[in-house]
Amino acid sequence: MADRFRVTLAQLNPTVGDLVGNAAKARTAWAEGRKAGADLVALPEMFLTGYNTQDLVMRPVFQQAAMAAAEQLAQDCADGPALAIGCPWVDGDKLFNAYLILKGGKISSQCLKHHLPNETVFDEVRIFDVGPLGGPYAVGDTRIGSPICEDGWHEDVAETLEETGAEFLLIPNGSPYYRNKMEVRQNHMVARAVETGLPVIYLNLVGGQDDQVFDGGTFVLNPGGALALQMPVFDEAITQLDLQRTPEGWRAVEGEKAHLPDEWEQDYRTMVESLRDYMGKTGFKKALLGLSGGVDSAIVAAIAVDAIGAENVRCVMLPSEYTSRESLDDAEAVAEALGVHYDYVPIAEGRSAISNTLAPLFAGRDEDLTEENIQSRLRGLLLMAMSNKFGEMLLTTGNKSEVAVGYATIYGDMNGGYNPIKDLYKTRVFETCRWRNGNHRPWMMGPAGEVIRPNVIDKPPSAELRDDQKDSDSLPDYPELDAILEILVDQDGSIADCVAKGFARETAKRVEHLIYISEYKRFQSAPGARLSPRAFWLDRRYPIVNRFRDSS
Repeated sequence: MADRFRVTLAQLNPTVGDLVGNAAKARTAWAEGRKAGADLVALPEMFLTGYNTQDLVMRPVFQQAAMAAAEQLAQDCADGPALAIGCPWVDGDKLFNAYLILKGGKISSQCLKHHLPNETVFDEVRIFDVGPLGGPYAVGDTRIGSPICEDGWHEDVAETLEETGAEFLLIPNGSPYYRNKMEVRQNHMVARAVETGLPVIYLNLVGGQDDQVFDGGTFVLNPGGALALQMPVFDEAITQLDLQRTPEGWRAVEGEKAHLPDEWEQDYRTMVESLRDYMGKTGFKKALLGLSGGVDSAIVAAIAVDAIGAENVRCVMLPSEYTSRESLDDAEAVAEALGVHYDYVPIAEGRSAISNTLAPLFAGRDEDLTEENIQSRLRGLLLMAMSNKFGEMLLTTGNKSEVAVGYATIYGDMNGGYNPIKDLYKTRVFETCRWRNGNHRPWMMGPAGEVIRPNVIDKPPSAELRDDQKDSDSLPDYPELDAILEILVDQDGSIADCVAKGFARETAKRVEHLIYISEYKRFQSAPGARLSPRAFWLDRRYPIVNRFRDSS
């Protein structure tokens, strides 16, 4: 029996629906593995189709194309190591999330996912059928167990594989990022390594898909849970892993252990990668945004520059008579520091024309929120016109605090194709700006140093839609608002929970009311990077018509 087994771990970035492109990436990884003398080349869950496919995978024509691509890939990779790759598979009238083992020009084995996640961003119960508890597959004289993603979070699948002869576990994953998720993954995998007494290989995707970012971070544990190898987070990488047969069974040979950044860097990287891949995979080369002189648009501009380069970002100041000199100077300073194209487009003339047009209808009525929203919607109109004319995707800049309570104008500042900070509370926006000013990494395309001057971060937030306006005129101060939102949104807590934390009941009730009545806005809002398990979109789905209020 062989006393050495080499696995090529391919932590790569697929594109949903790009069967040809994903297969090409798989072939490249396989060729690299063959050159390195690998016994098995492994790719993550659903790699051939990309992940998360949502209802696309329910289309029979897509299923047929994916299975045909897998069969062709088996033929292309016949002469060399086995290739393991995730792909949907149809058997009769059942559709499975499968992990296919390609050897000798054919699909030699199939592992079918048993535990189907049905929470947060996953709806696999409504899409896939439950696979049976199966046994290991053989590559040469080595038997391998492959629990698929969620199956690795449950002890029964791994236990069954160990009892039926698996000599190590290779767990392919499509596990998207949320803050501090790596610790959760590692805890589950340590449990599997301890329970089974087998080495555990946790192989994850990288890359952005709509709101989700798969952050990679592939790692390998030896029995007992000792870390043997750690691949980087967010980066595509192909790594050779050697396992050695010992009297106690297979053991992973120690390899490189990449540094894992802290949560601030990982959040920022997620926002950068999500925008970079959203634009790249949808075909956009350039972006634009309204740069107001405030903190939200400043951090979005920095994210955009770090994602696609300053030469591909247009920032536009659209001042009204309420725009302060301070905001004009701050916006210009941010644009100059980032090195972006900067346009100055006053809205006074357009606003006057709209006001004159509506004057006969509005005669005798006092000015109110209507006139404020006209300014925001006029800016949205002008930015969308530029987006159409220049072929640049408009970015929207509302943070999670504003998205939660509807502090944004629909068809105005909510206009845009993507929102990088949609899941970032305002208090974290301030800190993220400070973090970016003090940190620079090779994956950032923007300049090092202070790109958001301190005045932008420190001044009181204002929409500047009327004289002396401050956000705090109509909202609790952001530290209080965000703490209440953390309870009501992220923790699914109650008004009583807010009161128990020291917040006034009337304040918590007002915030709850704003959350509920703003659902229609979120329903029409742009997608944005997911940073938490309770992001607004697939993680949290509420009815628009809803009269429930917490009476506790």
